[in-house]
Amino acid sequence: MVLCMFFCTFASVNLRSMAKKKILFINQEISPYVPDTSLSVLGRELPKAMQERDHEIRTFMPKWGTINERRGQLHEVIRLSGMNLIINDTDHPLIIKVASIVGTRVQVYFIDNDDYFSKRQMTTDEHGVDYSDNGERAIFFARGVLETVKKLRWVPDIIHCQGWMSAVIPFYIKTAYKEEPSFADAKVVTSLFTKNLNMDLGTDFKQSLEYRDAKPELLSAYNDSFDFDALGKLAIDYSDGIMIAQEEVNPVLTDYAKTKEVPILPFAENWADGLDEFYDKIYPDK
Repeated sequence: MVLCMFFCTFASVNLRSMAKKKILFINQEISPYVPDTSLSVLGRELPKAMQERDHEIRTFMPKWGTINERRGQLHEVIRLSGMNLIINDTDHPLIIKVASIVGTRVQVYFIDNDDYFSKRQMTTDEHGVDYSDNGERAIFFARGVLETVKKLRWVPDIIHCQGWMSAVIPFYIKTAYKEEPSFADAKVVTSLFTKNLNMDLGTDFKQSLEYRDAKPELLSAYNDSFDFDALGKLAIDYSDGIMIAQEEVNPVLTDYAKTKEVPILPFAENWADGLDEFYDKIYPDK
C-alpha cells in the first residue's frame, strides 16, 4: 500500500512537470524570414524546441518590408485583419499574415501595417538613420499581437518576448490587459541579448503608450526621453522571469535584472531542457 502510494505520488509529480503548456513567442526577428543573427535564430529555435516537447505554441513577428512574401509564402488572414489601432491619436489598420517555416511545424503570424512595417526595414532606414517613430512601431506591434491572440480565443500560460520590438508587451500584460481572460494568468519571460542600440524613442513615447490602465504616471520612474536601456528596464520591471540569451549580454540590463526578485535563467549552450524547467518554475500549475 505504501509502495503504491509512493509510485502514484511520483507519477503524478512527474506528469505535472511534463504537462503541456501554451507558450506565446513574441519575436522581433525569426530566421529564415530575416538574415541569421543570434536573435533571429533563437526566434526560430525556441518555438521549434518547445513544440517538439509537446507544448502548444503560437509565434509572432513584425512583417518587415525586407521580407519577401512570395518566397516566404505569406498570405493574409482575412478573419484576423481589419481592426484599427489608435496610436498617438491616429488610426492604423492592422493586417495579419501567416506562413509556416519550411522543414518545421512552426507557424508564424506576422503583424503588418503600411505605415510602420511593410514599406520599411527594421530599426533604421537604408541610410542607417533611426526611424523617428520606432516607439510607436513597438506599441503598434505589441497591441497588434495581443489583440490577435484574443481573436484566436487562445489563452497562453507563458508569454516569451525577444527583441526591443516586444519590450512593451510585459507592461501591457500587467496593466492594460490584466483583466482580459486571455492574459489574466499568463506569466511573462523576457530574453536579454548583447546588442545595445543607440536608439532614442522620443519624448512622446510615454504618452503614446497610454491605453486603458497603462497610464503615463506608471512610467514616472523612467526618464522622459526613452532610450534602449530604459526600454529594456521597462520589460524587466514587468516580467516574471529573465532569460540570458547570449554568453555576453548588455551589462546594464543584466545588473538591473539581478536587483529584481524574479528568476533568471543563465546562459547555456544546450538551453532547451533548462528553458523547459524554467517555464515550470515560473508557471508550476500545469
